[in-house]
Amino acid sequence: MSHPHPELSGPPPLPRGALRVTPLGGLGEIGRNMTVFEYGGKLLIVDCGVLFPEEAQPGVDLILPDFSAIRDRLDDVVGVVLTHAHEDHIGGVPYLLKEAPDIPLIGSKLTLALVEAKLTEHRIRPYSLQVVEGDVEQIGPFECRFVAVNHSIPDAMAVAIKTPAGTVFHTGDFKMDQLPLDDRLTDLATIAELGKAGIDLLLADSTNAEVPGFVTSEREITPVLDRVFGRAKGRIIVASFASHVHRVQQVCDVAALHGRKVALVGRSMVRNMAVARDLGYLKVPADLIIDLKEIDDLPDDKVVLMCTGSQGEPMAALSRMANRDHQVRITGDDTVILASSLIPGNENAVNRVINGLTRWGATVVHKGNAMVHVSGHAAAGELLYFFNLAKPRNFMPVHGEWRHLRAAADLAMKTGVPEDRVVIAEDGVTVDLVDGVARITGKVDAGYVYVDGSSVGSVTEASLKDRRILGDEGFVSVFVAVSADTGTIVTGPVITARGFGLDDQTLEQAKPLIVQALADAAAEGIGDTHQLQQLVRRSVGRWVSNTTRRRPMILPVVVEV
Repeated sequence: MSHPHPELSGPPPLPRGALRVTPLGGLGEIGRNMTVFEYGGKLLIVDCGVLFPEEAQPGVDLILPDFSAIRDRLDDVVGVVLTHAHEDHIGGVPYLLKEAPDIPLIGSKLTLALVEAKLTEHRIRPYSLQVVEGDVEQIGPFECRFVAVNHSIPDAMAVAIKTPAGTVFHTGDFKMDQLPLDDRLTDLATIAELGKAGIDLLLADSTNAEVPGFVTSEREITPVLDRVFGRAKGRIIVASFASHVHRVQQVCDVAALHGRKVALVGRSMVRNMAVARDLGYLKVPADLIIDLKEIDDLPDDKVVLMCTGSQGEPMAALSRMANRDHQVRITGDDTVILASSLIPGNENAVNRVINGLTRWGATVVHKGNAMVHVSGHAAAGELLYFFNLAKPRNFMPVHGEWRHLRAAADLAMKTGVPEDRVVIAEDGVTVDLVDGVARITGKVDAGYVYVDGSSVGSVTEASLKDRRILGDEGFVSVFVAVSADTGTIVTGPVITARGFGLDDQTLEQAKPLIVQALADAAAEGIGDTHQLQQLVRRSVGRWVSNTTRRRPMILPVVVEV
């Protein structure tokens, strides 16, 4: 089993007739999925998603893959294959197309429709190629065969990529629900056929590799929702991903049985469900869905709100309801259902939302106390079954944190993949398929690119560190005016603190230290304002540390007059 090493350098030139696989996101994390395949001087991209920020990334809206490894080769990109329409697989597409608008998008009908709706908001009109399961398309030097897989969104597909170097099978996100809501099964027959013909490298979804057995069928959720609806006295508020068409369908079906109307809340929820409804993926009676403005005209026990915010996102509808910052005011008769799994890293945010809702008296139903959601990713039993069908010669786990990747690798070896043919990589690590053997060959840049409002990439780790310090420790600002001729103090020092907990009287103790430091600097002929600011920062920082054992941000301003 091979794995990356810190000492990896840039990859060597790709040997003639070899295939290179470079994941730019999705390995070692849940999100930001993007994989680049290179053959014959051309590039094929599978997925281009986003990662959602954690608490240690304050102010960040989204995290993108780093395009720098391919930025000077965007003309060589022959297409972007999109396996399905979840944000962690399509959310980065607008940012890629802003750099290269002519790159074709390839995907299923629903996937492309949801992507195009998103791109409309960015004023981008893409070139797209719609495919269905069973289609074979020649995209540059890559022959792509599309295979139906079951997931928590309709129209998900895996892709078999064939080149003279060999065949790579990328599962995308998948599971093997034998009773899916849309009756669209994972195409095990085609997977077995491809396995018999020879899969040289398998890239498989590893998210649930640690979970034993098989994932429960989506159909098992409907009776649970029915019981919750039957007990609810007032409004029912259901939070899920804005793209979870299956879950919205179940909520609508149960709402109709109980004589309730459904209002969609949240721009992305309204947009995505409108697309799904227009294309026939969401089937609801004409009078079931109402506008949010109409809920006040109905009794509370006749209303269901379907909203975003199941991951505790601060600006999503459910979080705003919990914070009393939304037109929907939570009351003691409300029942709130969180119909999603927790994305790793979001636990604290979700718990805050649950506590906030409970504070206002709502009954909160979530996966921890009722089966209101099942995963969209194959568990260990399904992966074993899948590996035995696919019979890959080389295996590379994708879509998962390190523990998931390792667990998937162990499962693959149990089914007969030789240990030296299992490659555990991470973002940016290049894996070359040469003469039927996959090996790690180098590493390219694949760091986080932060979206902060309209800014893309300008926020750095240093910026986030400053924000964390401001949030945790507060700041102290110091203003001093010095004579341009003598360097002596003309005005100040004036010390101000925010979020720090010291009163003005205590801060006065630092002034003599600043005065002495500037006097010493003047005596030594130091007149550069930048140097003086550093002296002030060190003096105040030392005093604060000794006095309070804290390290706030010090903002010195020294001007010459």
